[in-house]
Amino acid sequence: MIFPLSFRQEYTIETTIVTAQYQEIWSISRLAEEEITRDKGTSNVSQSKKPTLVNMEEKIQRKAHECKHCGHLFDKLSAYKEHERTHSGKKLYTCKHCEKCFSLSSNCKKHERTHTVEKPYSCKHCKRTFSWSSHCKLHERSHTGKKPYTCKHCKKTFTWSSSCKQHERTHTGEKPYTCKHCEMTFTQSTHCKQHEQTHTGVKPYTCKHCEKTFTRSSSCKRHERTHTGEKPYTCKHCKKTFSQSSHCKQHERTHTGLKPYTCKHCKMTFTQLSSCQRHERTHTGEKPYKCKHCKKTFSRSSSWKLHERKHAIDSSLKRKQIGQYLLFTVTCFS
Repeated sequence: MIFPLSFRQEYTIETTIVTAQYQEIWSISRLAEEEITRDKGTSNVSQSKKPTLVNMEEKIQRKAHECKHCGHLFDKLSAYKEHERTHSGKKLYTCKHCEKCFSLSSNCKKHERTHTVEKPYSCKHCKRTFSWSSHCKLHERSHTGKKPYTCKHCKKTFTWSSSCKQHERTHTGEKPYTCKHCEMTFTQSTHCKQHEQTHTGVKPYTCKHCEKTFTRSSSCKRHERTHTGEKPYTCKHCKKTFSQSSHCKQHERTHTGLKPYTCKHCKMTFTQLSSCQRHERTHTGEKPYKCKHCKKTFSRSSSWKLHERKHAIDSSLKRKQIGQYLLFTVTCFS
């Protein structure tokens, strides 16, 4: 039997609506069942907090926008659109100061604060200010002593997730960051970038007092303290002050006797990571420091620097000798 076209269209539309409604009801009921099953046996869950079909439907309606690329759900259209730009690579927001582009307006605002030096977030304990909310929260943990991140290998705890991951690499030996110029590997991306600047010669940080330039922001700040005499780090045990955080921590270990760094080869322990790494090279024979002039290699950076100074002294002496010889010949023949 052949039905008229209008009837077939109406029937198809109604069937689609019914099917969609059925699927929605089925998905809501399935999610409700899952939450009820999960909460079974929990005595302190009140009857009012138990999920219902109405509550589940509200949840689904709130998360109405789904990303086509990764399936992430959003309750706001603006958040959904911003997220999709991370996949498409579109960068609609431009910095007012340097014209750098960003896909998220929040990232653009954060970046602009590096130009304006605006720090709207204050620590509750010491009134120190920060450009980013996340940095402020991380700093506050230094007052509260909260260390939520634990090393998988030695159960040492950390305030920051990044510090925990960096520490775990001392156990695994993983060095995921490689220099573009010499293929030297690093455990931290910041160390890799800083090392790459030794190849390019870029020194973007300038001392406020003597205009000396540095490849690292931290090195510049440490140097500036030689002008100001500032020593912001205090030992917990004897109140001795230090200009560098690392020096303070190393000093405190002389009180506690703590030696957290262990050689992989002979289990010898050290108070400093650099000392441990230098010692390990006596086992491996690794010599990562290479002279620019004669290509001789060294296991210690201090030995490498001393050697390079000898070349500099030799070259200056040669220049002086050549100058004296030229002056002598001019005097003789004049």
